[in-house]
Amino acid sequence: MIIGIAAWTQVDRQQDVDQLVVNQLNRSDYDVIVVGGDPEGVMAAVASARKGARTLLIESRDGLGATMTYGMLNYLDLSFLNDQNINAGLFKEWHDLVGGTSIFEPDRAKAAFLQLVKQEPNLTLALNTKVREPLFEAGSKRLIGLVAENDQGEHRLSAKRIIDCTQDADFAAMSGVPYFVGMEDIGIRTEMSVTLMIHLKDVDWNGVHRAVEQKKFGGGFINKNAAWGFWELKDAYQPREKGARLRGLNIALNEDGTIYINALQLMGVDGLDLKAKQEATEAGKRETGHILSFMQKEFPGFERAQIASFPEELYVRETRHIEAEYQLQVSDLWENKDQWDSIGFGGYPLDIQATAFHRDDAVLGAPRLYAIPFRSLVPLAVDNLLVASRASGYSSLAASSARVIPTGMTAGQAAGVAAVLSIEDEISFREMSRDRERMFELQEELRKQGAALYAFQMKYPYQGEWFYPAVKSLLSFGLIAGGYENNLHAEETMNETDALRLFERSVRILEPGRKQEVEANLEPLKKSVRQRSITRDKLLEIALATQGERTSGRSLQTAKDKGLIDPIFAEKVRNNRELNRAEIYHFLAHLYRDQLSK
Repeated sequence: MIIGIAAWTQVDRQQDVDQLVVNQLNRSDYDVIVVGGDPEGVMAAVASARKGARTLLIESRDGLGATMTYGMLNYLDLSFLNDQNINAGLFKEWHDLVGGTSIFEPDRAKAAFLQLVKQEPNLTLALNTKVREPLFEAGSKRLIGLVAENDQGEHRLSAKRIIDCTQDADFAAMSGVPYFVGMEDIGIRTEMSVTLMIHLKDVDWNGVHRAVEQKKFGGGFINKNAAWGFWELKDAYQPREKGARLRGLNIALNEDGTIYINALQLMGVDGLDLKAKQEATEAGKRETGHILSFMQKEFPGFERAQIASFPEELYVRETRHIEAEYQLQVSDLWENKDQWDSIGFGGYPLDIQATAFHRDDAVLGAPRLYAIPFRSLVPLAVDNLLVASRASGYSSLAASSARVIPTGMTAGQAAGVAAVLSIEDEISFREMSRDRERMFELQEELRKQGAALYAFQMKYPYQGEWFYPAVKSLLSFGLIAGGYENNLHAEETMNETDALRLFERSVRILEPGRKQEVEANLEPLKKSVRQRSITRDKLLEIALATQGERTSGRSLQTAKDKGLIDPIFAEKVRNNRELNRAEIYHFLAHLYRDQLSK
């Protein structure tokens, strides 16, 4: 279905897209083509069209909004600085249309996306349209268009610039952009859990208030249309489906009295495999029935609750991460770092959802504010292409924050404006990403479109501390975590058991090829470790055991002979005493300095 936006009549939020005036696709050449009607794609297309470019937005579904609308993900991860939302511009326009709070109605969100699109005379929307292949200039990796297909047939479309806003960077991958999947960049071939949203009716909101007051399942928090917490549900509820788990609840109350719950995690699902996603969806539906029965018996307010509907899609948090001119790092977020080519901000916590049933969710840290660099939208290997979605050029751990939709919508707007400027200035995205004057021009244009964009400088936790270089290295591989308070408990001791586990995790991530060997080497030590604070010699004994060394009481000399102790550690720890975490982190970072520097 190809819809000429200029031909649309005014519609309200209840009307279906099929009731709108539908035009045939009357041109094959565009300035900018945006692939993906996700929230980011709508922002990119609207921003491009507002700058005067002939813009085409292609979407394979029959409407806009993707996970927010088809997956019922109606709870926004907002970030504030000094009580101001850090994401403004087109995101704010859309956010105001859906009520301006963290909760929104999926149908209203879909209508709001359509409203923004239909207001732009330079914008054409192609729904129910699939992209089949990229088109390149002969003998190069310079994109000049794409082939799309819908019920009208096949369309060979030319474009001066293309923006991929699909969740999984599908078009970028199709075009040959290098990428990694899940946490492969830190040596782990796994992805965060997926979620099937739960939609219930006949829930008594006053009962949920009672659950908060009674501190059910550890207690929670509530306001007029949202409740969250109840983390003890993870242990109280016993799932039926393989790989399923119920975590703490994020509950959103809708205008019609129904509620949406973000809490059902499904582990081990390949988000790039359609069959795997379909099977996970069916498993999630079955598990939802079991969850409902449990909640009816155990949770105040849910006594008469019933299933209202199921979402059409899973909420998939992570698949591909493209390789870009600059890969946003965990340290950029921890250090609240500005970027010279900033195109918008992020500020959400580094929220790692569980990757396996036996693992917990983790929060590596909580930045106050950090910049998204334009370079992170410019993929390697392929020209005339930007990627603005959760799959942009972020490290997997940095993406645990940058993946959230408000940040993505901000990046989408920047991509749309950048595409037009690059055409006007006759400069490639790659050249543009290296040109400070062009970046200044882009930033000024974004400010004109209402974006929140300014230079900043902030302090960060443990800044200037002697052990911060170790913190920076270990954080980058997820080996330590500061939680919502950015507290690494650096001055506290660590018990022997936790230290051993830290070494085991370090080996799994940094030396995966030696995992079995090291586990065998450490097995004899497990009988001797205790819940007591670890001392220098015990730490050295564990470190040497990972390398197959049995010390027989000579751990200090053996460690010195093998170069495991650097001058800083030797100076600070002169005798066999209890160690604090800062000292342990420094030692570990020195031990794995080669692997951590890759």
